[in-house]
Amino acid sequence: MLRVRCLRGGSRGAEAAHYIGSRLGRVFTGWVQRSFQSTQAATASQNTCAADDNKAASPVPKDCPVCSYNEWDPLEEVIVGRAENACVPPFSVEVKANTYEKNWRFYQKFGGQSFPKDHLKKAIAEIEEMCNILKREGVIVKRPDSIDWSVKYKTPDFESTGMYAAMPRDILLVVGNEIIEAPMAWRARFFEYRAYRRIIKDYFNCGAKWTTAPKPTMADELYDQDYPIRSVEDRHKLAAQGKFVTTEFEPCFDAADFIRAGRDIFVQRSQVTNYMGIEWMRRHLAPDYRVHIISFKDPNPMHIDATFNIIGPGLVLSNPDRPCHQIELFKKAGWTVIRPPVPLIPDDHPLWMSSKWLSMNVLMLDEKRVMVDANETSIQKMFENLGISTIKVNIRHANSLGGGFHCWTCDIRRRGTLKSYFD
Repeated sequence: MLRVRCLRGGSRGAEAAHYIGSRLGRVFTGWVQRSFQSTQAATASQNTCAADDNKAASPVPKDCPVCSYNEWDPLEEVIVGRAENACVPPFSVEVKANTYEKNWRFYQKFGGQSFPKDHLKKAIAEIEEMCNILKREGVIVKRPDSIDWSVKYKTPDFESTGMYAAMPRDILLVVGNEIIEAPMAWRARFFEYRAYRRIIKDYFNCGAKWTTAPKPTMADELYDQDYPIRSVEDRHKLAAQGKFVTTEFEPCFDAADFIRAGRDIFVQRSQVTNYMGIEWMRRHLAPDYRVHIISFKDPNPMHIDATFNIIGPGLVLSNPDRPCHQIELFKKAGWTVIRPPVPLIPDDHPLWMSSKWLSMNVLMLDEKRVMVDANETSIQKMFENLGISTIKVNIRHANSLGGGFHCWTCDIRRRGTLKSYFD
C-alpha cells in the first residue's frame, strides 16, 4: 500500500498558515508562514498521520445510483455537459482576471451574447459523438437541461447574464454517495445550478445525499478590483503570496479545483476558490475525508485538472509548465509522477477560456482505459506506454469553451470502494 507520513498534519498546518495570512494581510503573511515552518518540524516528530481505517464512512445505500470515490475506478454513469445556448460571460472583474489578455477584446465585444454560432454548432456535434462513444463503452450518460443563458438577471449586489452548462465538473463534486453543489465565483455562473436540478432531484429520490454549499452574494467585496490590471509577472508574485482576484470576504469555490483519491482530496487556492471555501469543504467532509491544499507555480490558477490530474492509484499527471510545490509528498508516498508531453493543439486554434494543456484533461473509464483527444498523438503514445488503452475522440471545438474530457463530465458512479492511498 502507498504510504506517506504526516501528510494530513502538514497539509492542515499549511491551510492554517495560508488562511491566517490571507486574513491578516500581506504585511503579516511572511511571519505566519515562517511561524508555520518553525512549528511544523516539531509537530512532525511527535505525530503520525495515518488514517483510521477502522472508522468507516457512511455506508452507501443499496442500489443508490451515486457512488464515486476517485478518478479511476470503472465508470458506470456520468453527466456530460451541454454547449447549447452557450453565451460569452460579461467582461466583469473576475472574468478579466481569469482570461488571457489576447482574448479581452473578444469578451468586450461579445459579452452577454452567444459564442460564434458555427463554432458552437461544431462543439455540440463533438459532444454528442462523445456521448455516443461513452454509451458504446457501457457508460450511462445523463445530460443537463437546455436553458436560455442570454437572459439578464439581477441580485441586490450585481447583474449579469449567464454562461452555459457545459462543464459539470466545475459545479458538481461527487464524494461517495453525496453530490455537492459548488457555490461558484463567477457572476455569470450564479444560476448555473438550475440546469442540473432535475438530474440531482432524481438522484436524491433514489437515495443520494445532496448538499449545496453556502451561496456567496458575489458582492464587490469578494473581488480585488485592482487585480486584473497587473502584469503576468506581478500575478506570479501575487500567487506566491496567496493573493488572487477573489478575496476572503465570503466562501467561494468551484468543484473543479478539487480532485479525489479515496479518503484524500486535494485542492488548490485559485482565482475562483478561496481559503474560506476550502475550509468549508474540510469541515463538511471531516472526519471521513481529508482535504489537503497543494499549490503550483501558476500565475493564473483556475481548476486543478489541467495542472494535476490523478489517473490511477499511485499515478498522477503533473503539468511540467506548472510544477507542484508539494510533489515530494507524492513521491515519498510511492506515487509515480508523470510529466505529460507538450500539447499539439495549433497556436491559431481559439481557446477563449483555457490553455493548451487541456490535452492532459483526460477522463479515465477505468485504470486501463482513457478518453483522450484524437489529435493529441503524443499523449496517446504516453498512455499506451503505460499499458493504458486510449479511446480517441475529437473535441477541439468543445475545447474552445474551456474544457477537456474531465471538465465536460462529472462521474456519478464508479464501481469501487472507499480506500486510503496515503497511510
